[in-house]
Amino acid sequence: MKKLFYTLILTMIAGVVTAQIKDPVSWTFEAKKKSADTYDVVLTATIQGKWHIYSQKTGKGGPIPTKMTVKPNPLISLVGTAKEIGKVEKIYDEIFQTDVLYLSNKAQYVQTVKLKGKVKTNVTGTIEYMVCDDAQCLPPTKKSFDIKLQ
Repeated sequence: MKKLFYTLILTMIAGVVTAQIKDPVSWTFEAKKKSADTYDVVLTATIQGKWHIYSQKTGKGGPIPTKMTVKPNPLISLVGTAKEIGKVEKIYDEIFQTDVLYLSNKAQYVQTVKLKGKVKTNVTGTIEYMVCDDAQCLPPTKKSFDIKLQ
């Protein structure tokens, strides 16, 4: 009986701790074919409520900017840099004492890639971001992606 009681208590504590961990950003990852050998790798963030993530163009001295990193793959080449799509807002942040750029609700990061020949491969990498609202910031987070190019 004691074992059951302690198991129940530990389960409840674990549930409370898990409930306190927030991630108000959900991500989807996809590849959109543009031509026979060119794809857009699209990472889409859906941001809940009053939360926001910081633009990849946020300067030094401020919060951590969003950064998309593609792991090297000898079968593909990157075309340009990742484009950021969404409504970018600029404010002066008292905490960081600098202008910051951020996106709310929805943001997309699009990297064009070109295949080196007629091959099937994957694009893998990470998206790193920091999410804040008016009262708090959560630690920087990294999400991995692995997207098939077909």
